[in-house]
Amino acid sequence: MRWKGRRGSSNIDDRRSRGGGMRVPRGRRVRAGGGLGLTGILIVLGIAWLTGVNPLTLLGQLDGGGYPPASSGSQPPRSAADDETAQFVSVILADTENTWGEIFRDGGGTYPEPTLVMFSGSVSSACGYASAATGPFYCGADSKLYIDLEFYKELASQLNAPGDFAQAYVLAHEVGHHIQNVLGILPEFHKARRTMGKAEGNALSVRVELQADCFAGIWAHYAARQRGFVEEGDIEEALNAASRIGDDTLQRRSQGYIVPESFNHGTSAQRARWFKKGFQAGQLDACDTFNASNL
Repeated sequence: MRWKGRRGSSNIDDRRSRGGGMRVPRGRRVRAGGGLGLTGILIVLGIAWLTGVNPLTLLGQLDGGGYPPASSGSQPPRSAADDETAQFVSVILADTENTWGEIFRDGGGTYPEPTLVMFSGSVSSACGYASAATGPFYCGADSKLYIDLEFYKELASQLNAPGDFAQAYVLAHEVGHHIQNVLGILPEFHKARRTMGKAEGNALSVRVELQADCFAGIWAHYAARQRGFVEEGDIEEALNAASRIGDDTLQRRSQGYIVPESFNHGTSAQRARWFKKGFQAGQLDACDTFNASNL
């Protein structure tokens, strides 16, 4: 990716230094609207979502990308490379703001931009306390994305998913959860899951996570239209990353066998497929995982 020299986001809360970083003002908010259930997903993905945004009232929920536990040892001193990665993440976040801002404007709405929190080792969020072992995650209760940048090193070295576009995919997936929160999908999902058994809840979780992958693909679709931004091989990096963090791949890596009923993010093939669907279509209605008969 040719990302240097591009605009960085102002919605960054850098807490990597001791005592936490300076808080940056949030992006614009939009007025609250009516909730939309999972059964109304086609309407959500079509027209109704443009009328407003649900208040974010659900506490205690972390929505991540399904990553394996990261190392939680002492953090090394920050380096110039770390600061460059922080700049890169800021640029990618800004580009997701451009993409989703355009999509919402085209539909007559306004995109409420999330805040990205960069932390080292551990962090406190409105969804509770989390360590670096959690991996990148989204908290719907405060509309913030959280990431320890050390994760990107493990993405390349331990998961064999190197490349800046692989890193961008991870961030775009978490932004995808923010889009789901804005559309009212995440609150309805968490509400429905409380009444389900574990296997049924996991199956529904897979559809939520695959939709976030598809939304990440929509961002990639728009990013690829920009002159000189996306380079040859970038999309392949994202597809490789998606496949490396599939439930089946991670379970084989960690325990040597798979337990399909425990999947909650989707298989490697499914994650790559739904990212590709979003990338090829560039449309929200291509991401209706809830009514898909074949994931």
